[in-house]
Amino acid sequence: MNILEKIIADKYREVAERKSLIPVKLLEKSIFFDGKVVSMKKYVTDPEKSGIIAEFKRKSPSKGLINGAASVEQVSIGYMQAGASALSVLTDQEYFGGSSEDLKVARKFNFCPILRKDFVVDEYQIIEAKSIGADCILLIAAALEPEKLKSLAYFAKSLGLEVLLEVHDGEELEKSLNDGVDLVGVNNRNLKTFDVSIDTSLELVSAIPSSFVKISESGISDPKTLIELKKAGFDGFLIGENFMKSSRPEQAAYNFIKEFKKLAASELSEV
Repeated sequence: MNILEKIIADKYREVAERKSLIPVKLLEKSIFFDGKVVSMKKYVTDPEKSGIIAEFKRKSPSKGLINGAASVEQVSIGYMQAGASALSVLTDQEYFGGSSEDLKVARKFNFCPILRKDFVVDEYQIIEAKSIGADCILLIAAALEPEKLKSLAYFAKSLGLEVLLEVHDGEELEKSLNDGVDLVGVNNRNLKTFDVSIDTSLELVSAIPSSFVKISESGISDPKTLIELKKAGFDGFLIGENFMKSSRPEQAAYNFIKEFKKLAASELSEV
């Protein structure tokens, strides 16, 4: 059993337990449930913004503890002040050290799109995402059968949420793409081996129809890489570990985005 299969098996058990503890009716009473969704598509493609979805995560299965001391409030506010287009917040506790509370805190202090980053296998988690203030959910092609993924995407749409589909190769893209999806993320990290290569994004970008917002995820540590990905056709970039491994993730994001904007301006002046 690879790590993804183990996470998914544990997730089904976790969701069953949460369903028995907190009924849907209670989730629907949340102050966030009827809130207006902020469009991830719109913010990521806004030319005035960086296109960066800055991620808050404490640990990961591949790296272990990345930053156990970071404050969601401080980092999320700092990310937005640094010029990020949107936030991604890990809510998986067992493998990533996150929680629903983290996302609620980020929502309380920021008016921007927030992606609930988790392993969604059930409609209950989508209702939960809405109840904690998320605007967008992640659906992972490697974790879901195409029909199940499609029905979850449509369910998210029925609640007004946007959907980021995550793929790792051309086969997943072909099988899982559907019109319930808003953004397509190419994960440069192989979830089975955890090897990372930007080539994954560069190979797949032209296969993603232009009607979808294109995001490159994982393994981005150099602003120059963003220029390369942007030229290849990507609209947005999900960056977490590169910021979070710093003692001040918000400052790391500020420096990175400043450098990226400088590079982008000089590239454009050469055109």
